Amino acid sequence: MPLVKTTAIILRSRKWGEADRIITFYSKSLGKIRGIARGARRQKSRFGGAIEPFSVCRLNLFEKAGDSLFRISHVDLVRSSQVLREDLRLMASAARMVNVVAAITPDGDPDPLLFDTLEQGLAALPESEDSTFTALLFQIRLLGLTGFRPQTDQCAACGKTKFVGAPHFSPMAGGLVCLTCTAHQRIQCVAFSRGSLLFLQQAIRLAPTLLPRLRATGQVRNEVEEAIEGYVTVVAGKRLPPVDFLSLALPG
Repeated sequence: MPLVKTTAIILRSRKWGEADRIITFYSKSLGKIRGIARGARRQKSRFGGAIEPFSVCRLNLFEKAGDSLFRISHVDLVRSSQVLREDLRLMASAARMVNVVAAITPDGDPDPLLFDTLEQGLAALPESEDSTFTALLFQIRLLGLTGFRPQTDQCAACGKTKFVGAPHFSPMAGGLVCLTCTAHQRIQCVAFSRGSLLFLQQAIRLAPTLLPRLRATGQVRNEVEEAIEGYVTVVAGKRLPPVDFLSLALPG
């Protein structure tokens, strides 16, 4: 049973048995993994508050042959998530980002850039004037890093590079589609203004550190939010779960 050490972000946590927890992490070196924290729900647990969702931590894990579930032996907290879990707006925004990663990343497929982007996104939330918008920007970035970059340079269905009239965003096709292809989409498309197209292209291409500089209001924001919400649902194969505020805010 070899010892594994890694840095990870806690995506979610659920009760297991009478005193344990099953934790889902995104590890910088291992990708998405799951581990069991024995006795984590006991009052004097050695884990304390180090395994709360959105936290960044260093883990000591034991890996058992033939078992996909790691055993968590030790956790050192690198960045606490307390400030995110004390504010409902911040909590909802953080949950949106980690839920996207949990839903669309395969197990055991590490991507250090994705890890860094998620870490930067969570760290940016407390300083953001609009945490919902910040979460939207990082969702777009995370989609691109996981191989689901929205197609904005040509029709995602037929490949045409020139659009006649206003393009539409197709969640099923994964990007903009021309008017002809819009009529053949099984899921309703979102009409896109020129401003929405330019905004989405910038959000895809900008480095994570520059994303907070972007702004969108009114029609542009509404169109992009609707498009990304629909696309994430298609990619994940289901609508992402609602935020469980009680389980995120309270230990035990």
